[in-house]
Amino acid sequence: MRIAVAMSGGVDSSVAALLLAREGADVVGLSMHLWNHDRDGSGAAEGRCCTLDDLATARRAAEKIGIPHFVLNLERQFTEAVVKPFVAAYLAGETPIPCTSCNTQVKFRSLLERAAGLGCDAVATGHYARLERDPESGSVRLLRARDESKDQTYFLYDLSAAQLERARFPLGDLTKDEVRELAREAGLPNWNKPDSQEVCFVPNAGGPAGFVKREAESLGLALPSLPGARRGPIEHVDGRSMGEHEGVYHFTVGQRRGLGIATGDPLYVVSLDAENARVVVGPREALAETIVPLRDVSFVETPRETELRVLARIRYRHPEQAATLRLGPRGEGTLRFDEPVRAAAPGQSAVFFDPARPEWLLGGGTITR
Repeated sequence: MRIAVAMSGGVDSSVAALLLAREGADVVGLSMHLWNHDRDGSGAAEGRCCTLDDLATARRAAEKIGIPHFVLNLERQFTEAVVKPFVAAYLAGETPIPCTSCNTQVKFRSLLERAAGLGCDAVATGHYARLERDPESGSVRLLRARDESKDQTYFLYDLSAAQLERARFPLGDLTKDEVRELAREAGLPNWNKPDSQEVCFVPNAGGPAGFVKREAESLGLALPSLPGARRGPIEHVDGRSMGEHEGVYHFTVGQRRGLGIATGDPLYVVSLDAENARVVVGPREALAETIVPLRDVSFVETPRETELRVLARIRYRHPEQAATLRLGPRGEGTLRFDEPVRAAAPGQSAVFFDPARPEWLLGGGTITR
């Protein structure tokens, strides 16, 4: 089998390529040029992936492994599928997760199409996740990684069954320490390279809000005319006026610092109303809720029931909690948690696991208002 490995320049994807090559697969290293980090003049990309230095590191790793390496320009696809929705979501008062759409729309759609042109049958990545074929249905299941501290199924829930059939995750049974040791023993140039921690296309200077402002302006959007960018009130949940803000895109649900208001008690962003340019704040307990509405719900394998018990996670590092998932007719759904959850932020992903086999990821959706 000929397998394309998405090589970002990090140690994980390089070891994925190493392992597949050792297994005897015909491996091709493919790196993606996704974003021009100098386009806004900041040039700051420390802690990010997919920089020009990363592409050079990926090439050196491929040479060490002894596999061919190509760089694909997917900047247009990345901008349309990831960056523009990211900007629109922030201006709508949401907090999006670009890694999910990047995996689905770029790595396992655009990359699969390019890889097929090179005669590749599958695409492998350095994600910590596992695949298993269900003996009863014959379909591919997406499972947590053995190392739950590194598990990345949260970012992969939106992959279709067809994409999973052509996916490979060689690191699913390894720990991070084991991956680094394999890289060190093989002499890979990135064996001790730090993990990327931030959204890859958002520069250090200005953070998400600064990026949204610059990108919106570059797209010709008149920010003052957009509800999410208008000045508006900051209100307490009890109705008190607490001040003014410069646009809801500067905030996210659950945020505590940087609210721009002085108070003796700690306050958190409880909700964002982009249409009316309102930011609502309150005490920590105001973040608790038991009902979380969803849109764009998808499953690895479509369930027969419209109501099912799940273990649901509303953030990447959030522990799963028992809930009942009720599905609507048009991809919408509602999670009703047995116990309250805190800071369910619109735009974030909620993913579901099977209570009978908690390592099985069933699917997920986007948290909405």
